[in-house]
Amino acid sequence: MDGALSPGGGPPPIAGGPGRRPLLLGLGRAVGTSLGLLVLYFVLPLDRGFSLGTVLALGAGVLATGVLLAWQVRAILRARHPALRALESVALSVPLFLLMFAAAYAVLSSTAPAAFSQPLSRIDSLYFVITVFATVGFGDITPVSELARVLVSVQMIGDLLLIGLVLRVFLTAVDRGRRAAVVRGAAVPPPRSGRDSSAGGEDGRHPAAEAGARPTPAQEEP
Repeated sequence: MDGALSPGGGPPPIAGGPGRRPLLLGLGRAVGTSLGLLVLYFVLPLDRGFSLGTVLALGAGVLATGVLLAWQVRAILRARHPALRALESVALSVPLFLLMFAAAYAVLSSTAPAAFSQPLSRIDSLYFVITVFATVGFGDITPVSELARVLVSVQMIGDLLLIGLVLRVFLTAVDRGRRAAVVRGAAVPPPRSGRDSSAGGEDGRHPAAEAGARPTPAQEEP
């Protein structure tokens, strides 16, 4: 009825929007995914020399990220709460993309310290990849060798695609997912109450039983 409170004591959630529990779970998964990728970046062995295998691994990672993005768009369209699903997708895709290039920079700097304006540690590589993604450009760390400049150029192109195209696709998927959720909700008939169900009439008896209990005209005659 109007004015009813939710089990938590507050107002009920807005129809079509996620409740408190799905919202907290979605935010927790997004934060946990980003932290998990960050921990993985710091524990993986990156002391191997930079070689053709490193370039191939980076290319395979970028390709896998593209496939993952396509799968996430489909997941957003089918999700019950598309906005939360999009948030989880961004929390996975963006850190994964940046950390792959940060790892490549760290490996390149360990092999050729002169590839950048200064030798890069893992934290320095992470800082540098974030400044490139944010287009801040402090200038304290710059690529010097041709290979380093090629890698940074590839990252900048990927950043533009990630910001301008992928996020726009996610927003479009969220909008379509919400419309599909509304259509699915409208197609489901509302639950019938006990007063209107076929199990009984207003006094709880089945209509057929009421009809049988009424006297027929022949029974009413003396």
